[in-house]
Amino acid sequence: MTAPLSFSFELFPPRTPEGVAKLRSTISRLAALRPNYYSVTNGAGGSDQEGTYETLMTVVEQTGGEAVPHLTCVGSTRAHVAAQLDRYRVAGVKRIVALRGDLPATAMSSSAPGEFHYANQLVSFIRETHGDAFEIEVAAYPEMHPQAPNPAVDFDNFLRKVEAGADGALTQLFYNADAYFDFMERCGKAGVKIPIVPGIMPITSFANAVRFCAGCGADLPRWVRLRLEQLQDDKPALLDFGLEVVTRLCQNLLSNGAPGLHFYTINQAGPVLRLWKNLALPEPVLA
Repeated sequence: MTAPLSFSFELFPPRTPEGVAKLRSTISRLAALRPNYYSVTNGAGGSDQEGTYETLMTVVEQTGGEAVPHLTCVGSTRAHVAAQLDRYRVAGVKRIVALRGDLPATAMSSSAPGEFHYANQLVSFIRETHGDAFEIEVAAYPEMHPQAPNPAVDFDNFLRKVEAGADGALTQLFYNADAYFDFMERCGKAGVKIPIVPGIMPITSFANAVRFCAGCGADLPRWVRLRLEQLQDDKPALLDFGLEVVTRLCQNLLSNGAPGLHFYTINQAGPVLRLWKNLALPEPVLA
């Protein structure tokens, strides 16, 4: 029997009262789609872990749905991670996104400062201390992590996370479906069985698309970049074009076996709702 598709939404902790109000509205609008879960990020260098917890609880209280915190290596000690895991377990968390995390701007090494240097070490620690109490998601990079020396080393790093006990993976954003299909082919040859869900970033502005792709090493196809640049002063037209590009990407992924989609919402409901409608995804009938 084929597993049902998984759809999830990523949120980040707001930093202002206005951001808090906007997030509550975003959650309310997205909740109508009844995603499998909401993931909640933290800041670079693990800088907003309290904000992660507060946002997590907001999601749970507002929707009753599953909320999934990001847990990072950067700057963390074993004692601190152990305390976070205990806190999440008491709060009823069933799933963790385990990441190395973004390095601080001052970091000179590709390994994270702290007692955990790589995500596979964090995954192993969660398994050692909590067994199967948490489902663990890790990151995958179809186009290679920007700090990896080459694709082979990057893929080996991914395999280490799987071997450490990951239950599933969420990919970094990408706009080239062939990169995902090639990654999945390599996973198949390596015997990887866990579901690997594509991470989807709606295109809503020229500047953001360029910045996000540069930051994570993703390729923004030249023809898309040129069209976005051309349309950047016509926001409605740019949004229409950007969402059409992403709609076609999602259709290609789902029709060729992707196990679901993980939407990077940037705390905006509108673009995700439009993509959902474009894709004719099921809208639950509310009682």
